[in-house]
Amino acid sequence: MPAAPPADAVAPLMRGIAVLRALGDAGGRMDLSDLVRSTGLARSTADRVAATLARMGYVRLRGHEVRLAPRLMELGNAYLAALSLPGRLGPLAERLADELDESVSLAVPDRDGIRFVHQTTRRRAMSLTFRIGDLLPYERTAAGAVFAAEWTGDAWADRSARRGEDGDTGGEPADEAAFRLRAAQCREAGWAVDDQLIEPGLVAIAVPVHDPGGSVVCAVSVVGHTSRHTADSLGRAVLPVLRETVAAMEEELRRDRPATGGHAPNGLARWTTASKQELGAEFVESLARGLTVITAFGESRPELPLAAVAEATGLARATARRALITLEHLGYVTSEDRVFRLTPLVLSLGCPALSGTTLPDIAVPHMAELVRRVHDSASLAVLDGDDIRYTARVATERIMSVNITIGTRFPAYAASMGRVLLAGLPAGEREARLARIEPRPLTSHTVTDPARLLGLLGRVRDEGFALVDEELEEGLRSLAVPVRDHTGRTVAALNVAMHTARRTADECLAEVLPPLRATAAAIESDLHIAGRFARVPEV
Repeated sequence: MPAAPPADAVAPLMRGIAVLRALGDAGGRMDLSDLVRSTGLARSTADRVAATLARMGYVRLRGHEVRLAPRLMELGNAYLAALSLPGRLGPLAERLADELDESVSLAVPDRDGIRFVHQTTRRRAMSLTFRIGDLLPYERTAAGAVFAAEWTGDAWADRSARRGEDGDTGGEPADEAAFRLRAAQCREAGWAVDDQLIEPGLVAIAVPVHDPGGSVVCAVSVVGHTSRHTADSLGRAVLPVLRETVAAMEEELRRDRPATGGHAPNGLARWTTASKQELGAEFVESLARGLTVITAFGESRPELPLAAVAEATGLARATARRALITLEHLGYVTSEDRVFRLTPLVLSLGCPALSGTTLPDIAVPHMAELVRRVHDSASLAVLDGDDIRYTARVATERIMSVNITIGTRFPAYAASMGRVLLAGLPAGEREARLARIEPRPLTSHTVTDPARLLGLLGRVRDEGFALVDEELEEGLRSLAVPVRDHTGRTVAALNVAMHTARRTADECLAEVLPPLRATAAAIESDLHIAGRFARVPEV
């Protein structure tokens, strides 16, 4: 049976985490009535928890349905940033995946199994679907044998005791003797193999990565499919390069880490107070403040004493202390000598369910709000060759409206979103694209002169928006702005389109441009969180 909560545990925080875990286990969405049954909470309590999480941006409410929102990933990001391995070793893992043309994973141990902290996958018909935050049983993975190779007798005894209490996390009775043998073989050889243990057809080779003190901090796995390799042939093909990459990773870990900076308050405590004053009983402040404690940790802040947690969050020491006690009881925080650090379990708070989030998934809820404000249709597009391709759209209900479907393509030079996307390219690439196309007039207003187009793109780049009048189609006016990732690269364009009779050009700039820019900023905010440690597909 689970241990009883400490006397100082924050019950609303425990309830909120139970809701997040239930949503994650259900794939990211549940009806409120199902959530009540799953968590055992009273309906009124579940409603308040959901309203609080929605206020934080961690879930979205649609009628009686609750959905996890990309902003929730800031909790998992806090752990990944504090861990530092994805940021420091991820680029080397990506280079290895490119060199081998196979999927590469980084995993860490997490009590009952391994948990993925980085994924670089290859796109194929037979693709792999491991996600950041996924937990897999030790005995059915190559990485699990890598970690077990370091276990002492006490560690094996603890594992046996836990398995007796909790059962086999893999769903089938494990052959413990075979797992011990694989761990011993890894100890001798320095690498481990998964020959279709986790799933038929999947093979993997894993090698440990050591920190400067000689401890194993993670395992690097190269994962393939039997259509391409047997376990033996995968080992022969990848081990030499894999070992070279691991040596480079260990060299990277020997480099000095940035010094720990100060812990200036992040303002969230003041925000929770304001939210409580605004929403009253519907906002559970102790839940919001408890989750805020997780965000105190991060890059250059892998471990913190209580005083630093309180300082970083702006919370009173007593409030921060009770939240840490609760999080430690639940397994999300561990402590030693009065210093706290996050555990990999934090990744279970939505990361697996949200790791497949696409840019349209992020954009559409914000676009819907934009359409409600301006009463005209909004679209999202990406650059695809010399065209734009529509990837998301929210249409307004009007007798006469712009009718475009997902996947529609238009020449980039004549569309507002196309000009935004072209303007976001490096100058040399922008000029090269215009030089290779032959713009043709789509209407009597279409600009086709390359020099004039180049000048227009420079203006779009400087002003941050593009307004196109009747160049793509007679009677169509469109206003677009860029959507940028965390590096500042323009990855998509967002627009509002309407008939020219709806608004003048000046009215578009006065009435539509401000909410359009605000919507792009909201999309970017979610995109930066979702894309910090995982690739967000543009479609």
